[in-house]
Amino acid sequence: MATALSAALLQEIIMHLGLGLPVRDPARLPDWARRAETAGFHTLALLDRLAYDNPEPLVALAVLAGATTRIRLQTEVLLGPLRATALLAKQVATLDRMSGGRFVLGIGVGGREDDHAVAGTPITRRGRLLDEQLPALRQIWRGEPYAGSTVGPLPVTPDGPPILIGAFAPAALSRVARFADGFICAAPLQWAGHLVDTVREQWQAAGRAGSPRLVCQVNVAIGAPETVQRARRAVADYYAFTGRPGWGAPVSDPGQLVELVAAYREFGADELVLYCYGDDPAQVDDLAALLL
Repeated sequence: MATALSAALLQEIIMHLGLGLPVRDPARLPDWARRAETAGFHTLALLDRLAYDNPEPLVALAVLAGATTRIRLQTEVLLGPLRATALLAKQVATLDRMSGGRFVLGIGVGGREDDHAVAGTPITRRGRLLDEQLPALRQIWRGEPYAGSTVGPLPVTPDGPPILIGAFAPAALSRVARFADGFICAAPLQWAGHLVDTVREQWQAAGRAGSPRLVCQVNVAIGAPETVQRARRAVADYYAFTGRPGWGAPVSDPGQLVELVAAYREFGADELVLYCYGDDPAQVDDLAALLL
C-alpha cells in the first residue's frame, strides 16, 4: 500500500506517532515517559485490564502526567463498564485538570469474561452499560447534577476531554458517531478498512461535522534480540486467550516497520500508536531514530 504514493508525498501527510507502554514493570514507566516526550512522540497510551498483572491506567497516567509537560496521555482502551460512572467522571476530570488538558479518554466495553467477573458486571450488559455511561460522563463534566448531586472537579477541557471509542462489532462502532470524537482501530491494517468505512459512514449519517479522529495501533519490538524475545513472550501471554498462536506478534524488522508506518499514513490514520510489550526503555530511542 505504501508504494501507491511517493515518499515525498507521504511525508507531507500528517500522522502523529504515539507509544503504547509496557505493563510488566510500572516503576520504569516514568523513564519511558520522559524519553518519549524528549524524542517527540505525541502520545503515551496504556491498556486496561482488571484480571491481569498491569497497572491501573488512570493512576499510572497521573504519575506520568507529573513526569512530563507536553506529551498527551491516553487510555487505549479503558473498560468503562467495570467502573462506577460518577467515580470515573471524577477520576478523569482530575487527571484532565492535573495534566493541563493533555488527557484523552479511549474507552470500550472489554471482551474478556474474567475482567467482568472480577468487577461483578454482567458481560451480557456491558454494551448497554456503556451506552448509559457515556452521556452521563458528559453531563457530569458540564457541571450538571447526576443522581441529584454535582460531582467535581470540572475538567479543564470544556465538556470534558476527547473521547475515542475502541470497538469491532457493528453496535459498538455506532457509538463513535453517537458519543465520541474518534475511533481507536486495533484491527490489523488488512482488516481495518471495513471498520473505518463503517465509522465514517455513520458519522456522516448522524450529521456530525468534519470526520472522526482515527487512531490505529500496532505491536512493535525494536532493539536487542533479548528485548525482542521478551516482547514476543509478553504478547503471546497477553493474547493466549484467543487460542491463536502468533496472534498480535510484534513487528521487529526495522525495514518492515518503516513500510508499515508509511502504509498507515496512506490509509489516513491521524495517529499510529506503537505498542511496546518489551520493558526496555531504550526502545524509545531506537524507535525515534527510525521513525521520527
